[in-house]
Amino acid sequence: MKERMKKLCWILLFTLVVVNGFAVQRFPKPEFETAYLQPQTHQPPPRAELLAVTDVVVLFLALAVTTWLVLKRRSRMGVFFMSLASLAYFGFYRQGCVCSIGAIQNVTLALFDHSFFIPLTVIAFFILPLIFTLFFGRTFCAGVCPFGALQDLVAFRPVKLGSRLNAVLGMIPYVYLGLAVLYAATGTDFIICRYDPFVGIFRFGASFGMFIFTGTLLLSGIFIARPYCRFLCPYGVLLNRTSRFSRKHLTITPAACIQCRLCENSCPYDAIDIPVTGKNPMDKQRRMRNLIFIILLVPVLVGIGGWTGARLHETLAGVNPKVRLASLVMHPESYAGMAEPFEITAFRSAGKPVAQLYAEASSVLGQFYTGGWILGGFLGLVFGLVIAGRMLARYNPDYVPNKGNCFSCGRCVDYCPVKATTNPPS
Repeated sequence: MKERMKKLCWILLFTLVVVNGFAVQRFPKPEFETAYLQPQTHQPPPRAELLAVTDVVVLFLALAVTTWLVLKRRSRMGVFFMSLASLAYFGFYRQGCVCSIGAIQNVTLALFDHSFFIPLTVIAFFILPLIFTLFFGRTFCAGVCPFGALQDLVAFRPVKLGSRLNAVLGMIPYVYLGLAVLYAATGTDFIICRYDPFVGIFRFGASFGMFIFTGTLLLSGIFIARPYCRFLCPYGVLLNRTSRFSRKHLTITPAACIQCRLCENSCPYDAIDIPVTGKNPMDKQRRMRNLIFIILLVPVLVGIGGWTGARLHETLAGVNPKVRLASLVMHPESYAGMAEPFEITAFRSAGKPVAQLYAEASSVLGQFYTGGWILGGFLGLVFGLVIAGRMLARYNPDYVPNKGNCFSCGRCVDYCPVKATTNPPS
Protein backbone atom coordinates (compact mmCIF):
# COMPACT_ATOMS: atom_id res chain seq x y z
CA MET A 1 0.00 0.00 0.00
CA LYS A 2 2.82 2.40 0.90
CA GLU A 3 4.59 1.58 -2.35
CA ARG A 4 1.45 2.39 -4.38
CA MET A 5 0.98 5.70 -2.57
CA LYS A 6 4.63 6.62 -3.20
CA LYS A 7 4.28 5.82 -6.93
CA LEU A 8 1.05 7.84 -7.08
CA CYS A 9 2.77 10.86 -5.52
CA TRP A 10 5.61 10.68 -8.03
CA ILE A 11 3.11 10.42 -10.92
CA LEU A 12 1.20 13.49 -9.65
CA LEU A 13 4.42 15.47 -9.20
CA PHE A 14 5.59 14.61 -12.71
CA THR A 15 2.17 15.53 -14.14
CA LEU A 16 2.23 18.92 -12.41
CA VAL A 17 5.69 19.69 -13.77
CA VAL A 18 4.74 18.74 -17.32
CA VAL A 19 1.43 20.58 -17.24
CA ASN A 20 3.10 23.68 -15.75
CA GLY A 21 5.64 23.63 -18.57
CA PHE A 22 2.90 23.77 -21.22
CA ALA A 23 0.51 25.92 -19.21
CA VAL A 24 -1.03 29.05 -20.66
CA GLN A 25 -2.09 32.16 -18.82
CA ARG A 26 -5.51 31.45 -17.31
CA PHE A 27 -6.56 35.03 -17.05
CA PRO A 28 -5.67 37.19 -20.06
CA LYS A 29 -3.84 40.48 -19.67
CA PRO A 30 -6.18 43.41 -19.19
CA GLU A 31 -7.02 45.42 -22.27
CA PHE A 32 -6.46 49.15 -21.91
CA GLU A 33 -8.15 51.74 -24.09
CA THR A 34 -5.06 53.97 -23.84
CA ALA A 35 -1.66 53.38 -25.41
CA TYR A 36 -0.43 51.63 -22.29
CA LEU A 37 1.95 48.75 -22.96
CA GLN A 38 2.31 45.80 -20.61
CA PRO A 39 5.84 46.00 -19.19
CA GLN A 40 8.16 43.08 -19.70
CA THR A 41 9.11 41.08 -16.63
CA HIS A 42 12.83 41.30 -15.95
CA GLN A 43 14.79 38.90 -13.80
CA PRO A 44 18.02 40.11 -12.17
CA PRO A 45 21.06 38.67 -13.91
CA PRO A 46 22.39 35.70 -11.92
CA ARG A 47 26.02 36.70 -12.61
CA ALA A 48 25.77 40.17 -11.04
CA GLU A 49 27.24 39.24 -7.65
CA LEU A 50 29.84 36.93 -9.17
CA LEU A 51 30.92 39.64 -11.59
CA ALA A 52 31.27 42.15 -8.74
CA VAL A 53 33.57 39.77 -6.86
CA THR A 54 35.49 39.16 -10.08
CA ASP A 55 36.02 42.89 -10.49
CA VAL A 56 37.56 43.16 -7.03
CA VAL A 57 39.83 40.16 -7.66
CA VAL A 58 40.95 41.59 -11.00
CA LEU A 59 41.60 44.97 -9.35
CA PHE A 60 43.76 43.38 -6.65
CA LEU A 61 45.72 41.30 -9.17
CA ALA A 62 46.20 44.30 -11.45
CA LEU A 63 47.53 46.37 -8.55
CA ALA A 64 49.84 43.57 -7.44
CA VAL A 65 51.23 42.91 -10.94
CA THR A 66 51.72 46.61 -11.67
CA THR A 67 53.51 47.12 -8.35
CA TRP A 68 55.80 44.21 -9.13
CA LEU A 69 56.54 45.60 -12.59
CA VAL A 70 57.31 49.04 -11.17
CA LEU A 71 59.41 48.18 -8.12
CA LYS A 72 61.00 44.84 -8.97
CA ARG A 73 61.13 44.50 -12.73
CA ARG A 74 61.44 48.27 -13.30
CA SER A 75 59.84 47.67 -16.68
CA ARG A 76 58.21 50.57 -18.49
CA MET A 77 57.08 48.24 -21.28
CA GLY A 78 55.44 45.90 -18.79
CA VAL A 79 53.57 48.80 -17.16
CA PHE A 80 52.42 50.00 -20.58
CA PHE A 81 50.92 46.63 -21.54
CA MET A 82 49.36 46.34 -18.08
CA SER A 83 47.65 49.70 -18.63
CA LEU A 84 46.29 48.49 -21.97
CA ALA A 85 44.84 45.40 -20.28
CA SER A 86 43.23 47.59 -17.59
CA LEU A 87 41.83 49.90 -20.26
CA ALA A 88 40.28 46.91 -22.04
CA TYR A 89 38.78 45.36 -18.88
CA PHE A 90 37.88 48.24 -16.54
CA GLY A 91 37.29 50.66 -19.40
CA PHE A 92 35.55 49.15 -22.39
CA TYR A 93 34.41 45.80 -20.92
CA ARG A 94 33.19 47.05 -17.52
CA GLN A 95 32.38 50.47 -19.03
CA GLY A 96 34.17 52.44 -16.33
CA CYS A 97 31.99 51.17 -13.48
CA VAL A 98 32.77 50.42 -10.64
CA CYS A 99 35.13 53.40 -10.56
CA SER A 100 37.55 54.26 -7.76
CA ILE A 101 37.15 57.96 -8.58
CA GLY A 102 33.36 57.94 -8.39
CA ALA A 103 33.46 55.79 -5.24
CA ILE A 104 34.41 58.94 -3.31
CA GLN A 105 30.78 60.03 -3.52
CA ASN A 106 29.34 56.69 -2.42
CA VAL A 107 31.62 56.53 0.61
CA THR A 108 30.83 60.15 1.52
CA LEU A 109 27.06 59.67 1.28
CA ALA A 110 27.26 56.46 3.33
CA LEU A 111 29.13 58.35 6.08
CA PHE A 112 26.50 61.12 6.27
CA ASP A 113 23.36 59.12 5.46
CA HIS A 114 23.20 55.83 7.34
CA SER A 115 20.16 54.73 5.33
CA PHE A 116 22.27 54.65 2.17
CA PHE A 117 23.49 51.15 1.31
CA ILE A 118 27.00 51.00 -0.13
CA PRO A 119 28.11 47.71 -1.75
CA LEU A 120 31.29 46.10 -0.52
CA THR A 121 32.58 46.23 -4.11
CA VAL A 122 32.51 50.02 -4.06
CA ILE A 123 34.32 50.10 -0.70
CA ALA A 124 36.99 47.77 -2.08
CA PHE A 125 37.51 49.91 -5.18
CA PHE A 126 37.89 52.97 -2.96
CA ILE A 127 40.25 51.46 -0.39
CA LEU A 128 42.49 49.01 -2.30
CA PRO A 129 44.28 51.62 -4.46
CA LEU A 130 44.87 53.78 -1.38
CA ILE A 131 46.39 50.84 0.52
CA PHE A 132 48.76 50.00 -2.34
CA THR A 133 49.65 53.68 -2.69
CA LEU A 134 50.44 53.94 1.01
CA PHE A 135 53.04 51.19 0.70
CA PHE A 136 54.26 51.36 -2.92
CA GLY A 137 53.37 54.73 -4.45
CA ARG A 138 50.84 55.52 -7.18
CA THR A 139 51.01 52.20 -9.03
CA PHE A 140 47.22 52.42 -9.49
CA CYS A 141 47.77 55.44 -11.74
CA ALA A 142 50.64 53.72 -13.53
CA GLY A 143 48.88 50.68 -14.93
CA VAL A 144 45.42 50.10 -13.43
CA CYS A 145 43.32 53.24 -13.92
CA PRO A 146 41.63 53.13 -17.38
CA PHE A 147 41.31 56.93 -17.42
CA GLY A 148 45.06 57.37 -17.21
CA ALA A 149 45.70 54.61 -19.73
CA LEU A 150 43.46 56.26 -22.31
CA GLN A 151 45.24 59.60 -21.88
CA ASP A 152 48.65 57.96 -22.09
CA LEU A 153 47.85 56.73 -25.59
CA VAL A 154 47.59 60.28 -26.94
CA ALA A 155 50.57 61.87 -25.14
CA PHE A 156 52.68 62.21 -28.29
CA ARG A 157 54.41 65.57 -27.75
CA PRO A 158 54.21 66.50 -24.06
CA VAL A 159 55.62 69.87 -23.06
CA LYS A 160 56.82 71.26 -19.76
CA LEU A 161 54.41 73.60 -17.98
CA GLY A 162 56.72 74.93 -15.30
CA SER A 163 56.42 74.66 -11.54
CA ARG A 164 54.29 77.80 -11.08
CA LEU A 165 51.65 76.85 -13.63
CA ASN A 166 51.60 73.29 -12.29
CA ALA A 167 51.02 74.65 -8.77
CA VAL A 168 48.14 76.89 -9.89
CA LEU A 169 46.41 74.24 -12.01
CA GLY A 170 47.07 71.68 -9.30
CA MET A 171 44.60 73.51 -7.04
CA ILE A 172 41.66 72.58 -9.29
CA PRO A 173 41.43 68.91 -8.15
CA TYR A 174 41.15 70.07 -4.54
CA VAL A 175 38.23 72.33 -5.46
CA TYR A 176 36.62 69.48 -7.40
CA LEU A 177 37.12 67.05 -4.52
CA GLY A 178 35.66 69.52 -2.01
CA LEU A 179 32.58 70.18 -4.14
CA ALA A 180 32.07 66.47 -4.81
CA VAL A 181 32.16 65.67 -1.09
CA LEU A 182 29.86 68.60 -0.27
CA TYR A 183 27.23 67.66 -2.85
CA ALA A 184 27.39 63.96 -1.95
CA ALA A 185 27.20 64.63 1.81
CA THR A 186 24.07 66.76 1.36
CA GLY A 187 22.47 64.21 -0.99
CA THR A 188 22.41 66.80 -3.78
CA ASP A 189 24.22 65.13 -6.65
CA PHE A 190 27.09 62.88 -7.71
CA ILE A 191 28.92 65.47 -9.79
CA ILE A 192 31.94 63.23 -10.48
CA CYS A 193 29.72 60.73 -12.27
CA ARG A 194 27.59 63.41 -13.92
CA TYR A 195 30.61 65.13 -15.47
CA ASP A 196 32.79 62.07 -16.02
CA PRO A 197 34.53 62.68 -19.37
CA PHE A 198 35.45 59.09 -20.19
CA VAL A 199 32.54 56.83 -19.21
CA GLY A 200 30.54 58.08 -22.19
CA ILE A 201 33.41 57.02 -24.45
CA PHE A 202 33.66 53.60 -22.80
CA ARG A 203 29.90 53.11 -23.26
CA PHE A 204 29.80 54.60 -26.77
CA GLY A 205 26.99 56.87 -25.63
CA ALA A 206 28.42 60.26 -24.68
CA SER A 207 26.19 63.30 -25.03
CA PHE A 208 27.27 66.00 -27.46
CA GLY A 209 28.49 68.28 -24.67
CA MET A 210 30.50 65.54 -22.94
CA PHE A 211 31.84 64.39 -26.31
CA ILE A 212 33.22 67.89 -26.89
CA PHE A 213 34.64 67.99 -23.35
CA THR A 214 36.31 64.59 -23.72
CA GLY A 215 37.61 65.46 -27.17
CA THR A 216 39.12 68.66 -25.81
CA LEU A 217 40.83 66.75 -23.01
CA LEU A 218 42.29 64.17 -25.37
CA LEU A 219 43.42 66.78 -27.89
CA SER A 220 45.10 68.80 -25.17
CA GLY A 221 46.55 65.52 -23.88
CA ILE A 222 48.76 65.40 -26.98
CA PHE A 223 50.77 68.30 -25.52
CA ILE A 224 49.80 68.24 -21.82
CA ALA A 225 50.23 64.67 -20.61
CA ARG A 226 47.29 63.34 -18.58
CA PRO A 227 45.44 66.64 -18.15
CA TYR A 228 42.52 65.02 -16.31
CA CYS A 229 44.77 63.07 -13.92
CA ARG A 230 46.93 66.10 -13.07
CA PHE A 231 44.44 68.96 -13.04
CA LEU A 232 40.97 67.49 -12.47
CA CYS A 233 40.94 64.03 -10.87
CA PRO A 234 39.64 64.29 -7.27
CA TYR A 235 40.81 60.78 -6.40
CA GLY A 236 44.30 61.84 -7.45
CA VAL A 237 44.30 64.26 -4.50
CA LEU A 238 43.92 61.35 -2.08
CA LEU A 239 46.51 59.28 -3.92
CA ASN A 240 48.92 62.23 -4.01
CA ARG A 241 48.77 62.78 -0.27
CA THR A 242 48.85 59.07 0.56
CA SER A 243 51.84 58.40 -1.71
CA ARG A 244 53.97 60.89 0.21
CA PHE A 245 54.03 58.40 3.09
CA SER A 246 54.80 55.35 0.93
CA ARG A 247 57.49 53.09 2.34
CA LYS A 248 58.68 52.00 -1.09
CA HIS A 249 58.52 54.06 -4.25
CA LEU A 250 59.80 54.05 -7.80
CA THR A 251 63.39 55.30 -8.06
CA ILE A 252 64.94 56.70 -11.22
CA THR A 253 68.21 54.87 -10.74
CA PRO A 254 68.70 51.52 -8.97
CA ALA A 255 72.04 52.71 -7.58
CA ALA A 256 73.82 56.02 -6.95
CA CYS A 257 72.79 58.88 -9.24
CA ILE A 258 75.64 59.92 -11.58
CA GLN A 259 74.08 63.33 -12.38
CA CYS A 260 73.92 62.64 -16.11
CA ARG A 261 70.66 64.66 -16.42
CA LEU A 262 69.24 62.25 -19.01
CA CYS A 263 66.12 61.78 -16.91
CA GLU A 264 65.49 65.50 -16.50
CA ASN A 265 63.22 65.80 -19.53
CA SER A 266 61.97 62.22 -19.57
CA CYS A 267 58.97 62.79 -17.30
CA PRO A 268 55.99 64.30 -19.16
CA TYR A 269 54.26 65.09 -15.85
CA ASP A 270 56.91 67.43 -14.37
CA ALA A 271 57.16 65.02 -11.45
CA ILE A 272 60.96 64.85 -11.10
CA ASP A 273 62.59 67.05 -8.48
CA ILE A 274 65.92 68.40 -9.65
CA PRO A 275 68.86 68.62 -7.21
CA VAL A 276 68.86 71.59 -4.83
CA THR A 277 72.28 71.75 -3.19
CA GLY A 278 73.29 75.42 -3.05
CA LYS A 279 73.79 76.57 0.54
CA ASN A 280 75.11 79.71 2.21
CA PRO A 281 75.20 81.07 5.80
CA MET A 282 71.91 82.96 5.25
CA ASP A 283 69.90 79.88 4.31
CA LYS A 284 69.09 78.86 7.86
CA GLN A 285 67.95 82.35 8.84
CA ARG A 286 65.90 82.73 5.68
CA ARG A 287 64.20 79.40 6.20
CA MET A 288 63.35 80.36 9.77
CA ARG A 289 61.77 83.62 8.61
CA ASN A 290 59.83 81.76 5.95
CA LEU A 291 58.61 79.24 8.52
CA ILE A 292 57.36 81.99 10.84
CA PHE A 293 55.62 83.67 7.91
CA ILE A 294 53.88 80.43 6.95
CA ILE A 295 52.77 79.75 10.53
CA LEU A 296 51.11 83.16 10.60
CA LEU A 297 49.74 83.00 7.05
CA VAL A 298 48.03 79.60 7.05
CA PRO A 299 45.42 80.38 9.78
CA VAL A 300 44.58 83.63 7.98
CA LEU A 301 44.06 81.77 4.69
CA VAL A 302 41.89 79.14 6.41
CA GLY A 303 39.73 81.86 7.98
CA ILE A 304 39.35 83.82 4.74
CA GLY A 305 38.56 80.64 2.81
CA GLY A 306 35.96 79.51 5.35
CA TRP A 307 34.29 82.92 5.42
CA THR A 308 34.17 83.05 1.61
CA GLY A 309 32.72 79.53 1.39
CA ALA A 310 30.01 80.37 3.93
CA ARG A 311 29.05 83.50 1.95
CA LEU A 312 28.62 81.36 -1.15
CA HIS A 313 26.45 78.70 0.51
CA GLU A 314 23.21 79.82 -1.16
CA THR A 315 24.84 79.77 -4.58
CA LEU A 316 26.30 76.33 -3.94
CA ALA A 317 22.95 75.04 -2.68
CA GLY A 318 21.11 76.35 -5.73
CA VAL A 319 21.42 73.03 -7.55
CA ASN A 320 19.89 71.04 -4.68
CA PRO A 321 16.44 69.77 -5.80
CA LYS A 322 14.69 70.84 -2.59
CA VAL A 323 16.26 74.29 -2.56
CA ARG A 324 15.53 74.80 -6.24
CA LEU A 325 11.90 73.72 -5.83
CA ALA A 326 11.42 75.98 -2.81
CA SER A 327 12.86 78.89 -4.79
CA LEU A 328 10.45 78.25 -7.68
CA VAL A 329 7.48 78.03 -5.31
CA MET A 330 8.51 81.19 -3.48
CA HIS A 331 9.23 83.16 -6.65
CA PRO A 332 6.67 82.20 -9.32
CA GLU A 333 7.61 85.34 -11.24
CA SER A 334 10.90 83.66 -12.19
CA TYR A 335 9.08 81.55 -14.76
CA ALA A 336 6.30 83.99 -15.65
CA GLY A 337 5.31 83.79 -19.30
CA MET A 338 6.79 80.30 -19.67
CA ALA A 339 5.43 76.81 -19.22
CA GLU A 340 5.13 75.75 -15.61
CA PRO A 341 8.25 73.79 -14.55
CA PHE A 342 7.59 70.09 -14.11
CA GLU A 343 8.89 70.30 -10.54
CA ILE A 344 6.04 72.62 -9.62
CA THR A 345 3.47 70.37 -11.32
CA ALA A 346 4.77 67.30 -9.49
CA PHE A 347 4.85 69.15 -6.18
CA ARG A 348 1.22 70.23 -6.49
CA SER A 349 0.16 66.73 -7.50
CA ALA A 350 1.83 65.27 -4.40
CA GLY A 351 -0.14 67.56 -2.10
CA LYS A 352 2.85 68.27 0.12
CA PRO A 353 2.49 71.29 2.45
CA VAL A 354 4.51 74.32 1.36
CA ALA A 355 5.66 74.90 4.93
CA GLN A 356 7.23 71.46 5.02
CA LEU A 357 9.06 72.14 1.74
CA TYR A 358 10.43 75.42 3.11
CA ALA A 359 11.56 73.69 6.30
CA GLU A 360 13.41 71.00 4.34
CA ALA A 361 15.02 73.60 2.08
CA SER A 362 16.09 75.63 5.11
CA SER A 363 17.69 72.53 6.61
CA VAL A 364 19.63 71.93 3.40
CA LEU A 365 20.78 75.55 3.36
CA GLY A 366 22.06 75.10 6.89
CA GLN A 367 24.05 72.07 5.79
CA PHE A 368 25.56 74.06 2.91
CA TYR A 369 26.42 76.91 5.26
CA THR A 370 28.40 74.55 7.49
CA GLY A 371 29.82 72.75 4.47
CA GLY A 372 30.80 76.08 2.91
CA TRP A 373 32.87 76.94 5.97
CA ILE A 374 34.59 73.55 5.88
CA LEU A 375 35.14 73.62 2.12
CA GLY A 376 36.55 77.15 2.16
CA GLY A 377 38.77 76.43 5.14
CA PHE A 378 40.03 73.27 3.47
CA LEU A 379 40.95 75.15 0.28
CA GLY A 380 42.62 77.89 2.32
CA LEU A 381 44.70 75.25 4.10
CA VAL A 382 45.70 73.64 0.79
CA PHE A 383 46.71 77.00 -0.66
CA GLY A 384 48.80 77.69 2.43
CA LEU A 385 50.52 74.33 2.16
CA VAL A 386 51.32 74.97 -1.51
CA ILE A 387 52.98 78.26 -0.56
CA ALA A 388 54.82 76.53 2.28
CA GLY A 389 56.08 73.85 -0.08
CA ARG A 390 57.57 76.47 -2.40
CA MET A 391 59.10 78.57 0.38
CA LEU A 392 60.43 75.67 2.45
CA ALA A 393 61.83 73.46 -0.30
CA ARG A 394 64.01 70.71 1.10
CA TYR A 395 67.51 70.12 -0.18
CA ASN A 396 68.07 66.97 -2.20
CA PRO A 397 71.37 65.97 -3.83
CA ASP A 398 69.97 63.82 -6.67
CA TYR A 399 67.25 63.69 -9.29
CA VAL A 400 64.33 62.00 -7.53
CA PRO A 401 60.63 61.47 -8.33
CA ASN A 402 58.27 63.67 -6.38
CA LYS A 403 56.48 61.01 -4.32
CA GLY A 404 53.17 62.87 -4.45
CA ASN A 405 53.03 63.82 -8.14
CA CYS A 406 54.83 60.80 -9.63
CA PHE A 407 52.52 58.35 -11.43
CA SER A 408 55.15 55.55 -11.24
CA CYS A 409 54.89 55.09 -15.01
CA GLY A 410 58.58 54.10 -15.32
CA ARG A 411 59.50 56.38 -18.23
CA CYS A 412 62.45 57.84 -16.32
CA VAL A 413 63.80 54.35 -15.66
CA ASP A 414 64.43 53.75 -19.37
CA TYR A 415 66.43 56.98 -19.62
CA CYS A 416 68.75 56.18 -16.73
CA PRO A 417 72.05 54.63 -17.96
CA VAL A 418 72.71 53.05 -14.56
CA LYS A 419 71.54 49.46 -14.59
CA ALA A 420 70.76 47.37 -11.55
CA THR A 421 73.28 44.77 -10.52
CA THR A 422 71.34 43.86 -7.39
CA ASN A 423 67.83 44.40 -6.19
CA PRO A 424 66.78 48.06 -6.43
CA PRO A 425 66.83 50.04 -3.19
CA SER A 426 63.67 50.31 -1.16
